Amino acid sequence: MKASRITLLFAAVATPAFAHTGVGHEFTLFAGLGHPLFGLDHLLAMVGVGVWAALQGGHARALVPAAFVLSMALGSVLGFAGVHLPAVESGIALSVMVFGLLIATLARLPLSAGVALTALFALVHGHAHGAEAPAAGAFWLYGVGFVTATALLHGAGYLASSRLQLNGAERLLRVAGSAMAGVGALLLTQTL
Repeated sequence: MKASRITLLFAAVATPAFAHTGVGHEFTLFAGLGHPLFGLDHLLAMVGVGVWAALQGGHARALVPAAFVLSMALGSVLGFAGVHLPAVESGIALSVMVFGLLIATLARLPLSAGVALTALFALVHGHAHGAEAPAAGAFWLYGVGFVTATALLHGAGYLASSRLQLNGAERLLRVAGSAMAGVGALLLTQTL
C-alpha cells in the first residue's frame, strides 16, 4: 500500500522536463547548478546513479558516477556543437526507468556493463544540456555548474543508499526504485 502511494505521488508531480531543449534561460554558473534540480527526470536519474553505485559496491562505487559525469560532459559538448542524437528525451526518460528498476531489484551488473550503461544514459542527459545553450555566452560556466550539481546529486544518492544499507533498509530502497521506475515509465509515455 505504501509503495503505491509513493508511486502515485511521483506520478502526480511528474511533468514534462522544463529543463530541456527549447526552454530558454540564462547560461551562468548558477543556472548550471540549478538545472539538474528543476527537471524531475534529471534529478531522479542523477540521484539514482548514486544510489545504484552504492548498491554495486567495489570499484563501481566510484566508476559509475565518474562515467556519468564524464559522458555527460561529452554529450553536452556534442549538443552544443549541434551534433544530432536521436531520441534524447526518450533516452532521458528511459534512464530514469532503468535506474529505478536496477535499484528496485537491487541488481548488480558486471562493472563494464554498469559503466557502459551509465555512460550511454549520461550522454543523452548531457546532450540535452548542451543543445539548449546559446551560440554565444558562457557555456563553460554553465557546464561547470551542471557538472558540479550532478556530482553532488550522485553523492547525495550514494550517501542515502549507503545509510539505508547500513540500517538494513533495503526494502525502502526497493520501494524508492519502484517509484522511480514508475515515474520514468510515465515520462517515457510523454516522449513517444
